[in-house]
Amino acid sequence: MAWLAKSLNSSLGKKLLMAITGLFLISFLVIHCGLNATIFLNDGGVSFNEGAEFMGTNPIIRTMEIVLFGGLLLHIFDGLRLWLDNKKKRPVAYAVVDGAANSKWYSRSMGLLGTLLLLFLIIHLKHFWYFSRLTDGLESRTLFAEMQSVFTNPWVVIVYVLGCISLGYHLLHGFQSAFQTLGWNHPKYTPTIKMIGAIYAIVISAVFAAMPIAFYFNLIH
Repeated sequence: MAWLAKSLNSSLGKKLLMAITGLFLISFLVIHCGLNATIFLNDGGVSFNEGAEFMGTNPIIRTMEIVLFGGLLLHIFDGLRLWLDNKKKRPVAYAVVDGAANSKWYSRSMGLLGTLLLLFLIIHLKHFWYFSRLTDGLESRTLFAEMQSVFTNPWVVIVYVLGCISLGYHLLHGFQSAFQTLGWNHPKYTPTIKMIGAIYAIVISAVFAAMPIAFYFNLIH
């Protein structure tokens, strides 16, 4: 297994691991967003609570939850390694940097966006995953009711919206970058991949951001 460790520790190996774990997490976000979006059915949270209960009790889903956390930790760890590698390659900042000439600002700020996203994720897990998995909170109220309670605080809503904006920019760069790293880019198909990635990033982040806003303004009951 020494060859595998050596490969994963190479520059290309780190980028491949980032791409693979990134696409895995991207696919999970579709499911997570779809389930959460059922709150917009305005049925008192019935559909959402049924979906949440299934996700929390199905043994296959619970097993995949462990795989998901593993993929998330790998993604974070690998992102940190790549960031440190970049810092080592350029220990002293250039006197003049015209980054905008070669890349978008969010592409150059993935370290910062990733850090903000990690802080947001910790808050999100504390509010909902910890509540539903590691406490007896669901015995007294549903997860939908917990969302209603959490999003009465305007500061929490602001933090969530900012977190979703960070997520959107992170996805905007990560989606296309993952395909490029895996070699799935071609002059004929790359524009389509960019368009799909942009639509995906906007829709996913907008739906997630709309949830706390809708709860705060009592648009969902």
